[in-house]
Amino acid sequence: MLNTPRGRRTASAALAACGALLLTACSSSGSGAGGAGSAADAKAVTIAGVEIKQDPALHAALPATVKKAGKVRVATDIPYPPFEMYIAEGKTEMTGLDYDLGQALGAKLGVTFEFTAQKFDGIVPAIQAGKYDAAISAITDNRDREKVVDFVDYSASGTGILVEAGNPHGITNLNDLCGRPVAVQTGTNQQKLLDKQQDACKAAGKPAIDVQAFPKDSDAQLALRSAKVIADVLTKPAAGWTAKTADDGKAFQVVDDPAALGGYNASPNGIAVSKDLPELTDAVQKALQQLIDDGSLAKIYGKYGVASIAVKQATKNSAVD
Repeated sequence: MLNTPRGRRTASAALAACGALLLTACSSSGSGAGGAGSAADAKAVTIAGVEIKQDPALHAALPATVKKAGKVRVATDIPYPPFEMYIAEGKTEMTGLDYDLGQALGAKLGVTFEFTAQKFDGIVPAIQAGKYDAAISAITDNRDREKVVDFVDYSASGTGILVEAGNPHGITNLNDLCGRPVAVQTGTNQQKLLDKQQDACKAAGKPAIDVQAFPKDSDAQLALRSAKVIADVLTKPAAGWTAKTADDGKAFQVVDDPAALGGYNASPNGIAVSKDLPELTDAVQKALQQLIDDGSLAKIYGKYGVASIAVKQATKNSAVD
């Protein structure tokens, strides 16, 4: 579940990685996974309706080992929608925001971003051991991790509010939840946020939130569907993906508070890169900035209903804790 206490992956992931299954980029992403590819071999890819082409200068700036291999070895923990998923149950082909971002970066750099499923708690140690060059897996950029890997931060996400389509109760922010029945998953950071919000309600002279905790967020969504609550509080990416996919986008919508577009208590997610490959970190940062500047990143995020968590500047090691 996306709205677990880890907030996104600030602790060990419990999701199954389905084995160390090697998954390569689509054939249009550049040179094959098995051998070296030249800049001339690289092909454009189309993601979320946007054609992305190689920048020869960025390709030239890559580490010699990456250019020789023609690929970047990328770890990811799957499934974790909407960041990483399989295209269908029983299938092995990957999709998701992180996977699409990897293919876009690979196209910009003129190499293949070759994804391998890896249990979350083993990702950073595997990068340190040289098994992977990088990881794209919605990893929270924090100071402890920055000691052993470098991060290029590509999103910032926190807690969001999911309401019925049309927002019939006019919810605009957390303060509007005071005195109303609200669903949340038990034991999550989101429940802690609602508990803290009770003080704000009291200070504003408003009744306390009627917090209704459920063992699973699917139960919380059912309560929202049946009008037993007026909102479901969960992570912003999960809220966006649910609004995008439930009943073909007709069941729910996300409240976008202008004061917290990425969600409440948002923290940066980063692409983790081996400290042995500083040139790769720099090239990824520049490639990401190009995707931001030309609007490609926003369209990729929009494909998954999470445009609000996209960053406006590709930063390096920007943890705030």
